[in-house]
Amino acid sequence: MNKDMTTIQQTTPESEWATLREFLRELGEKQAETRQQMKETSQQMKETDRQIQETGRQMKETDRQMKETDRYLKEKFAETDRIVKELAKELGGMSKNNGLIAEEYFYNSFDRGEKNFFGEKFDDIEKNMKGNRLGLKAEYDIVLFNHTSVALIEVKYKAHKNDLPKILESAETFRLFFPYYKDFKIYLGLATMAFYPELEEACEENGIAIIKQLGETVVINDKHLKVY
Repeated sequence: MNKDMTTIQQTTPESEWATLREFLRELGEKQAETRQQMKETSQQMKETDRQIQETGRQMKETDRQMKETDRYLKEKFAETDRIVKELAKELGGMSKNNGLIAEEYFYNSFDRGEKNFFGEKFDDIEKNMKGNRLGLKAEYDIVLFNHTSVALIEVKYKAHKNDLPKILESAETFRLFFPYYKDFKIYLGLATMAFYPELEEACEENGIAIIKQLGETVVINDKHLKVY
């Protein structure tokens, strides 16, 4: 035989069975491995499904808590709003009552007196005199009259410097609403139960009479009075 000729290995039934057994063994191992992987995958899927269900339950619980919190806050806000409105109503009522008390006090003081102040004697007095003309409205707390002059008195329970612009405008608006008095001298006054130094100084600078309560007496400072 030629030495370069390839040697062909002869197979026998025994060798074929050995090869088949090895193939089946490897196939069995691979099938077992595949089953193990499938089992592990199934367990992972079950765990994932459990986590998804748990997450869903937590989300539902969170949503319930948020709705409960929202309901609670709405109830609290509604209660707070109700309380604030009631307090505002009460404070508004108190403020209005205090204003009426101040108006009544100063009006009665002027009405009972001889009305000799502002350097003049006034013959008539009117309370809450209303003006309405050209779509504009105004109300004057206390108005004193004689045949040549008018005194406009703004009444506040507790006045502030911010009230002065309205007082200063009242002379012009009064002549607009009541043309009969357009040629009359007009005096301005501020009557309040409580003055403070800065307010008195501002009244003096603007020629507004200072009218205040001192014990049971009404005191009028009109030395600086200006005719408007």
